[in-house]
Amino acid sequence: MKTRSAAGAKPASVLEELMQREPVFHRLEQGSTRADLERMTDPDFFEVGASGRRYSRDYVLDVLEKRFADSGQDVWECSDFHCLELAPDTYLVTYTLLQQKQRRTRRASIWRRSPQGWKVMYHQGTVVEAN
Repeated sequence: MKTRSAAGAKPASVLEELMQREPVFHRLEQGSTRADLERMTDPDFFEVGASGRRYSRDYVLDVLEKRFADSGQDVWECSDFHCLELAPDTYLVTYTLLQQKQRRTRRASIWRRSPQGWKVMYHQGTVVEAN
């Protein structure tokens, strides 16, 4: 797994902490119950999917609840992590995700460190077209 901290980023420890949370919603060690997912997402969270559609926090959490109810095993490979501090305690994390060795996407998440821990505020996935 390649990692790099971009200019303006905090010490590598922030990148390391956030890498442990990505790919967001696919790290079962962060928890898979509705309450776990609510704890890790900002109340104003939203996602922009590969289709370009905007998804609300409630919609994403509903989909994730259904996904976690099915115990199927997905294979995720992450690489090229970058972390940039956007504001105090707020960071942009970008990386490349290879799903099932077939679909490659560029991912971006905005995370905020709060007194309750890290909260994801925004997430986007963009499909990388084959050459």
